[in-house]
Amino acid sequence: MKFVKLPYLPSDVESGKDQKDLMTDLWYKGKEVKVKENQQEQRLVMKNIVIFGAPGSGKGTQSDLLIQHYGLGHISTGDVLREEIKKGSELGKTAQGYIDNGQLIPDELMVSILAKVYDGFGRGHKGVIFDGFPRTIPQAEALKQMLSDRGDKVAAMIELDVPEDELMKRLLLRGQQSGRADDNEETIKKRLVVYHSQTQPLIEWYKQEGLHHHIDGLGTLERIFADIQKVIDNL
Repeated sequence: MKFVKLPYLPSDVESGKDQKDLMTDLWYKGKEVKVKENQQEQRLVMKNIVIFGAPGSGKGTQSDLLIQHYGLGHISTGDVLREEIKKGSELGKTAQGYIDNGQLIPDELMVSILAKVYDGFGRGHKGVIFDGFPRTIPQAEALKQMLSDRGDKVAAMIELDVPEDELMKRLLLRGQQSGRADDNEETIKKRLVVYHSQTQPLIEWYKQEGLHHHIDGLGTLERIFADIQKVIDNL
């Protein structure tokens, strides 16, 4: 490190610092500022997205496109639960116990499972898509706290809005193509009733957070994805 003679600075002399000490302090302060700038830049790049919509609204398809285009991670509540149960982890065993007893999995347990998966992406990730979670205001609050504990946040909640008659058509077609037993008219109607009873409060909650973005989910995949891109690119 090369030191250049500085003009007389009374405060430095009075504090007992010589020229070398002063230059060393300045160098370290410069490094500290650079580190903070890098941290801020990483926070700006990280875009955690909640993708939200009724069954059949196209969340999975649009999530795949977002992953390909932006390199985002993906956390699907259903997939995560199945994986933890399959692995026989402690969290998975606890979750299985609730399922076997016909009980809903507590929010605290679900957030613990999601946190484990989220942490698995490491600190340098570009962001994560949360698919299927949150579904209620307490879950949204828990997710916000979990991310806040890590110095992160949700960048946007993207709502895919599709008319109910179109949802019914899509899900019935999916049932015919996949053979999924739960994609029948009676079950679909029940799922949509549950969805709508939980949806409105959560949409309003994210509006109050300033994070809600409405996307018309009826149309071509390309047009829908282009609308989502506009939201994400402007975050």
